[in-house]
Amino acid sequence: MKNRKRKRFVRITVSVVIICLLLFFLQRLMMPKYSVGTQDGAMIAEYYDDEPKHNLIIIGDSEMYENISPLVLWQNYGINTYIRGSAQQLIWQSYYILEDTLRHETPEVVIVNISSMQYSEPQKETYNRMTLEGLRWSTSKVKAIYASMTEEESFMEYVFPLLRYHSRWNDLSADDFRLMFHEEPVSLNGYMMQVGVKPAENIPDGIPLADYTFGDIDYEYLDKITALCKEHGVELVLMKGPSLYPYWYEEWDEQMKDYAAEHNVVYLNCVNKEEIGLDFSTDTFDGGLHLNVEGAEIYSDYLGEWLQDNIGISDLSSDSALSRAWKTKADAYEAKKSEKYKELSD
Repeated sequence: MKNRKRKRFVRITVSVVIICLLLFFLQRLMMPKYSVGTQDGAMIAEYYDDEPKHNLIIIGDSEMYENISPLVLWQNYGINTYIRGSAQQLIWQSYYILEDTLRHETPEVVIVNISSMQYSEPQKETYNRMTLEGLRWSTSKVKAIYASMTEEESFMEYVFPLLRYHSRWNDLSADDFRLMFHEEPVSLNGYMMQVGVKPAENIPDGIPLADYTFGDIDYEYLDKITALCKEHGVELVLMKGPSLYPYWYEEWDEQMKDYAAEHNVVYLNCVNKEEIGLDFSTDTFDGGLHLNVEGAEIYSDYLGEWLQDNIGISDLSSDSALSRAWKTKADAYEAKKSEKYKELSD
């Protein structure tokens, strides 16, 4: 009798383990692979593969991860940078990403992009997934999910993504099998390189708004970002990237200036800043929304000099381990640039 019970218990246990393993493998197969196709959801997870010795962390949306080259910041100023960016990253998501980052390291400076202050409610599930799925599980991720979900989303579909992606059968490709457990990196320290030129032409003026005041929830999370940086002794820089479109209203700019003065933080507005040296007839690949690699290198050189002159950020170029790592990254950067230009010319 005891032997039969023991054998039955073993059979049930083995069956459960096999089912769990099958579900796990199936889930890995069905989840989107950001190494191919739409790559804007890859950078959040890639952060964990880099050594946490960054003295500059940049947090925000595509105005950050397509406009700033960490290689230029390192080569010209010895600033070891990582961009924790994701598509249409909302201000509460930026806060929880900052929380997550400060669990791993304490940088000297954190730059937070404030263009997301214009959004006071969750936007799209697609963008939420690109930001949240790459975060490692922690209380920060749980809170970020609850803060970000649209009415149609379910928390359990983030815990078990198979519930959300089970219908991707028709979209599966060889890449889904090849990248099940290890996706190929798409960025250099969070920077997504773009090439080509599409000049900025006929940029429209902003449509007048009924109310220019940022929402209470936006200020609530901006206050949390400010308080968290002060708690950890991190210098906070609020920044508006040099994008010409969507329009950045003067009324929004004034609110950020007032906030920075009241809370003793730095605000840097880079829209139409002549001293940067950008030419939007040649330095943008999409008509003024984002910079191409040439524009990103110009902007990054300006930013590095500004950080040294105004913030006093450290020059880490004497760190031999970092120097060796950046030599490898520089080779990969130049190889990717050559590859992208070749693809553009083909």
